[in-house]
Amino acid sequence: MAAAVPVLLYHAVMEDPPEWIAEFTVTPRAFAEQLDAIVDSGRTPVPVSALVGRLAGRVQLPDRPVVLTFDDGFADLPGPTAEALAGRSMPATAYLTTGALDPSGDGCLLPPGPMMTLAQAPLLEQYGMEVGGHTVTHAQLDTLSGARLRRELVDSKRALEDVLGHGVTHLAYPHGYNSGAVRRAARDAGYESAVAVRHALSSLRDEPFRIARLILRRHHTVRDVERWMAGEGAPGAPFADSLPTVGWRWYRRARAAARGPVFAG
Repeated sequence: MAAAVPVLLYHAVMEDPPEWIAEFTVTPRAFAEQLDAIVDSGRTPVPVSALVGRLAGRVQLPDRPVVLTFDDGFADLPGPTAEALAGRSMPATAYLTTGALDPSGDGCLLPPGPMMTLAQAPLLEQYGMEVGGHTVTHAQLDTLSGARLRRELVDSKRALEDVLGHGVTHLAYPHGYNSGAVRRAARDAGYESAVAVRHALSSLRDEPFRIARLILRRHHTVRDVERWMAGEGAPGAPFADSLPTVGWRWYRRARAAARGPVFAG
């Protein structure tokens, strides 16, 4: 197996999160301990763009890289979370759901929560974070028609590019849900990579439009992070979708056809 590359997925870092995101929230103390464990492991943090460059054969990486990613754009991100990363000289990649960062929240499927604003996106870059897209409404992309799928990908990309003043070429699939059609649409929309979830370690052989990530939940400990940094405790990508994953996709598509877009929860 190719050398493991842990790609960690964080959401909120806060003490008292809304219940809908609590399972995927870590406290500031736990976050600091996890970051320190990464430093102690000897791994070198790099942004997603560096990993993608290596997958394309364009750049070299440090011997033992790790990638930290943050989804959605919670309010802690451009403040204490970015400060904790910058204080340890740890670059990261933030994937922002543009509809959730609009004060009107018009059409966004994410439940209410403490979010940053779109105008704060340039601040993330000042802290050394890379910004990527996470769609407009946080829809399950593999349940959408072609036209709506393209709008989710293109409109969020344009909104971020307008506020940042440069191209945005990296994407995170909401909930990690994707398919061959979604991956092709992401490429056609101008992205050069996309991260999924997969609950697995990435590698130098991973797929640029289905990069595996390990999602941090509130029960994860420093020991879990230490094992991942050692390349242990999770399967290694790439690998084909399992039959349960395919079956779950078809169920969600049928549900969406009957009920319309919903937050997967």
